[in-house]
Amino acid sequence: MKPFRFGKTAALLSVAALCLGAAACGASGDQAGGKIVISINGQPPKTQPFDRKIFDQDVATFEASHPNIDIQPHEGFMDPKTFSAKLASGKLEDVFYVYLTDPAQLIARHQAADITSYLPSVPHYQDIQPQLRDVFSDGKGKYYGVPTANYTMGLLYNRTLFTKAGLDPNNPPKTWDDVRAAAKKISALGNNTVGYADYSKNNQGGWHFTAWMYSMGGDIASKAGDAWKADFNNDKGRAALNYLHQMRWDDNSMGSRQLLQIEDVQRMMGAGQLGMYLSAPDNVPTLVNQFKGQYQDYGLAPMPGAQGTLVGGEGYMLNPKATPAKIKAGLQWLQWKFLNPDRIETNLKRYVADKQPVGLPASPVADIWTGSVRDKQEQLKKQYATIPVQNYQPYIDGAAALKQNVEPPDAQQVYAVLDNVMQAVLTDRNADPNKLLADAETKVDAIFAQDR
Repeated sequence: MKPFRFGKTAALLSVAALCLGAAACGASGDQAGGKIVISINGQPPKTQPFDRKIFDQDVATFEASHPNIDIQPHEGFMDPKTFSAKLASGKLEDVFYVYLTDPAQLIARHQAADITSYLPSVPHYQDIQPQLRDVFSDGKGKYYGVPTANYTMGLLYNRTLFTKAGLDPNNPPKTWDDVRAAAKKISALGNNTVGYADYSKNNQGGWHFTAWMYSMGGDIASKAGDAWKADFNNDKGRAALNYLHQMRWDDNSMGSRQLLQIEDVQRMMGAGQLGMYLSAPDNVPTLVNQFKGQYQDYGLAPMPGAQGTLVGGEGYMLNPKATPAKIKAGLQWLQWKFLNPDRIETNLKRYVADKQPVGLPASPVADIWTGSVRDKQEQLKKQYATIPVQNYQPYIDGAAALKQNVEPPDAQQVYAVLDNVMQAVLTDRNADPNKLLADAETKVDAIFAQDR
């Protein structure tokens, strides 16, 4: 995904132009009633009524303006456990959702379509952040998917507790020393108040340890030739564990209850009993909607340390068995729904009309853009804001300057190993960081060796 500028396509290609013969269209099930039929997943479940309504409205609106395309939406996402079987059996959707941890393996296994030659017909593709586009590249000039959303980790904090503890909520911690000091002051408020909390189970501990490493300018894995190796058994890894150990055992600013996962920490923050935790902006609506928090109580800062942060997210790839007609139609849908700056204001108005939050550095418009598109998006978000956007300005001002690091290869397996490291440091005062990191390094290297 190297720099090149794409122009807009002309009018929609006709079915006749797309179909180069029976093998390309009718015989492969491309057409129904003279339309190109594409199946897509990623449709939100009915338990998320607002998101489901928006998705279904978009499908209907797209089909009305693209009368030669018929979309068949499916609930659910990409499941690594069943993906290969669905592909082999012909049950995989033509356009399928992936997390940013998925593309590298799918590309290596030839389980996604090469869309390089189609990208000149995808307007604004070049305005997407380069590191996100690169996730869908083989590194050799070929491209296999489209990023549609991402998150960047930061430090979520309770502005009300900051004020009570004598801290300035408009000047959040900038370093891990600052975090440690602030956590001690917040914990001193008493009433079961915890200064800082972190995850340590269900792969979430490993995920957050990865964020810690990135914040210190470190990494989880490095590549030598075509092989990956663990890269956390070093001074940066020990420094991260030492901070956690000190806050947990020396300062007692993390509380005695450990083995936490995201719902536990969100519940504490929503109840006003937690000062800080590492988070993406999309946690804030969850705190309000599910845990009775208030938007005005929260602030967001960039990752401490000013060196790096963890970015994740999602995108779409196309079935390697899809015909050119389906690939073109699938990319038209993705461009219209996710990569269309002209729809930013429309989406914001829909959120306002349904009393959904607008103004966070997150939904309803994806934080994937650079340049003038990003500037337009941020201006419109401020214009239609329904929450105090100034609470999140430190994050907006600082996050862009950090090195953006995607999740490591084999992320979930690696995170499962690193969960054990986080658990030990937070539950055992006498845990040995050197041994923990060395043991984890051996296990992670074994995981990477399976990919060779």
